[in-house]
Amino acid sequence: MNTSDYRSLDHAHVWHPFTPMQEYCREETPVIAAAEGFELIDTDGRRYLDGTSSLWCNVHGHRVSEIDTAIREQLERVAHSTLLGLASVPSAELARELIRIAPQAGVARSEQSDGRGSAHCNDHALPVGQGVPPGRIASRGLSRVFFSDDGSTAVEAAIKMAYQFHQQRRDRPGRRDLFVRLSQAYHGDTIGSVSVGGISLFHGTYGELLFRTVEVPAPVAYRVPAGFTAESYLAHCFDEVEHVVRENRDRVAAFVIEPLVQGAAGMLVHPPGYLRHVRDVTAAHDIPLIVDEVATGFGRTGTMFACEQEGVVPDLLCLSKGITGGYLPLAATLTTDRIYEAFLGEREQARTFFHGHTYTGNPLACAAALASLNLFERNRVFENVRFNAELLRSRLAEWANWPHVGEVRQIGIMAGVELVQDKSTKAAYASAAKIGHRVTLAARRRGVITRPLGDVIVLMPAPAMPAHLVHRLCDVIGEAIRETTSSNA
Repeated sequence: MNTSDYRSLDHAHVWHPFTPMQEYCREETPVIAAAEGFELIDTDGRRYLDGTSSLWCNVHGHRVSEIDTAIREQLERVAHSTLLGLASVPSAELARELIRIAPQAGVARSEQSDGRGSAHCNDHALPVGQGVPPGRIASRGLSRVFFSDDGSTAVEAAIKMAYQFHQQRRDRPGRRDLFVRLSQAYHGDTIGSVSVGGISLFHGTYGELLFRTVEVPAPVAYRVPAGFTAESYLAHCFDEVEHVVRENRDRVAAFVIEPLVQGAAGMLVHPPGYLRHVRDVTAAHDIPLIVDEVATGFGRTGTMFACEQEGVVPDLLCLSKGITGGYLPLAATLTTDRIYEAFLGEREQARTFFHGHTYTGNPLACAAALASLNLFERNRVFENVRFNAELLRSRLAEWANWPHVGEVRQIGIMAGVELVQDKSTKAAYASAAKIGHRVTLAARRRGVITRPLGDVIVLMPAPAMPAHLVHRLCDVIGEAIRETTSSNA
């Protein structure tokens, strides 16, 4: 079969995620057949730099010999067995490693990562200047791992754990039915994770299916409501955390947040101290904190987990994407002994967490994850991330004054460039202009794959990508932006 045959087969049968299919089927999209290093190769043999890390999950590149070997060796033992009532070697080993690198309270924080890149934190769960009464949310750290399949299911599990925890907690059992979320939040596409989301384009259709939440404003100030300055609006966002949590403290089951940056919302970077503030407020009111590190985990913000940068240990930590190095579907929800122990009891007491997936803790995926974690230390990935983060910052600064670049946003090696019709008024392009998509096509013609978030152009190099390829990524995206915005002026 040739490329045209594969493309016809794809158009005839495959329904692609987050893709306007009518438009997609009119385009001659590449059909990926292979990969090497940090490039994807299509059925015509053309190579493309993987500029979005295969949707933010690739870490070390493609066809990494150590990960390939780990999967092959595991395949010679067993490809899959259930975790429902059975244990497995790779899942037990991976759980141990995830807990070892997870943020822990009472462990000295350092600027340098330890052997696996984790910069552990000091007394994260305790509110600044306050004590927390015994038995309240102030655990020593994360100690339990629940495996699932992807980011949505990691968040879904966390939501259900928090909800059931309150009913079964031994100190103050009761029903809490409200979750606090940020505006413009995105936590996945299952019904629970959509319920704690806040992007109307993605979630508005499903409103009647969702459970009720309460929203706090995302602490970003590129555009602010009338009557605010950027500074006063950010102060308002901090105040609203305290206000909303205090007003609903007897009903709130958990507070859900992406740490430091809201990825799918357009790379919205939070001001320093906001995550720490959320942790302090939730701890003071005995409310579990769910931190969604599906996108930010495994090095993309500069440390193994983003929450480390503000000394925060959550009560539930959601992981996926980079967990296997971008090889196989796997997710994990980490939690504390305090939450775990609320589910303990004799069988007839029915305190069990009745939730699971067929491929939970798949041995092949766990083997890939263990191999990937070993490479962080061996290949000094965090040094590479720090270097490339500064490189990106320098290159993106070159674009800041371009006439249609509204704002450049970056944390670590996660970056977004918002394109606007009018820089002075921050007026967005009409959706019919399809600016973001057209930049994608222009980059693809130059041999780079990227995917925008509306008119926010995303640069997401893999943590292990060498600097010369990051330069190439910036060169091509810059050319694509100039071409597209000048032709639309």
